[in-house]
Amino acid sequence: MGSGWSSEEERQPLLGPALGPAPAAAWRSREAAAAALPAAAPGPGRVYGRRWLVLLLFSLLGFAQGLVWNTWGPIQNSARQAYGFSSWDIALLVLWGPIGFLPCFAFMWLLDKRGLRITVLLTSFLMVLGTGLRCIPIADLMLKRRLIHGGQLLNGLAGPTVMNAAPFLSTTWFSADERATATAIASMLSYLGGACAFLVGPLVVPAPNGTSPLFASENSRAHIKDRIETVLYAEFGVVCLLFSATLAYFPPRPPLPPSVAAASQRLSYRRSFCRLLSNLRFLMIALAYAIPLGVFAGWSGVLDLILTPVHVSQVDAGWIGFWSIVGGCVVGIAMARFADFIRGMLKLILLLLFSGATISSTWFTLTCLNSITHLPLTTDICPSDCHLDTSRKRKHIPSSIVSQL
Repeated sequence: MGSGWSSEEERQPLLGPALGPAPAAAWRSREAAAAALPAAAPGPGRVYGRRWLVLLLFSLLGFAQGLVWNTWGPIQNSARQAYGFSSWDIALLVLWGPIGFLPCFAFMWLLDKRGLRITVLLTSFLMVLGTGLRCIPIADLMLKRRLIHGGQLLNGLAGPTVMNAAPFLSTTWFSADERATATAIASMLSYLGGACAFLVGPLVVPAPNGTSPLFASENSRAHIKDRIETVLYAEFGVVCLLFSATLAYFPPRPPLPPSVAAASQRLSYRRSFCRLLSNLRFLMIALAYAIPLGVFAGWSGVLDLILTPVHVSQVDAGWIGFWSIVGGCVVGIAMARFADFIRGMLKLILLLLFSGATISSTWFTLTCLNSITHLPLTTDICPSDCHLDTSRKRKHIPSSIVSQL
């Protein structure tokens, strides 16, 4: 099923035929012999119930990393008043996440050589340092801003593990018919953390223009700063709790591998890396993954900054960002579970998801350009219910149109 959506060449392994002098037929025969190994030997092929606990710990770590990464974008107006941040500062605070991916190959090498436990412990320790650095009580705003930037960079260095190690974890702990689901859960929880930041920030921290529904009457600079520090301390506590749980229990691997893929010997890291970079099909797959991910991550991180010129409040922008990411997480996990049951349909599923994301993004962009497109999606509300000047109007964009599949 689904073979019509991919050619015979696309179904060949990326590194298999090039690893030795044997032709593709001989390589496939060796794979068939390896697949029969669990039937003859009782060793490989066992799964453990603790795999769900390992997946939970890793997923929560990704959730916390996404939450910390997206701390400042949803409350950028409040951060400007409390700490004197500029638009460049807000953009840079979001940019530290992608910058943290620069040493990603070092983390992947550590994952191959030292295993999951050492890599995850190092990642969680970097997050503890990063969130702790932001909480240091210093009166000097210039030094405080530098500490916050340093903390965001350390949290960004945790990104390569929580974003890239999910397939390695699912191969190490889960059977073949559970890998897509486990990978989706471990990957999507990081995005869900970023989505929750769209709620936590705007609902706890009052906006400087007094439009926050919970603390509209308390919008002084000192009060805003206190609320932001409350969020920072809470995130620091969550990260410390997860680090303690990881330190107490996070095994590097199960006693017996769940499949032949988990039991097989790893290829040379340098040799595999060079061969992948020279493989056009791999580069196309990498670009298809990286470009949409980078664009959407950058867009969501500064969503409030983007929507401020069209008079969308900080809370409304938070709800838009929250539902857009939650919709993507729910659909992503559902599609991954569907792909586990029906093999050979992955290309069709990806095409459908990319099509839906393109339509949603186009509709959202046209809605923001209301003065040009005149789409009937802008509602003018009498400003008597807020503290905005009467010459300004609030624009409300339905969050359902920005769900990224």
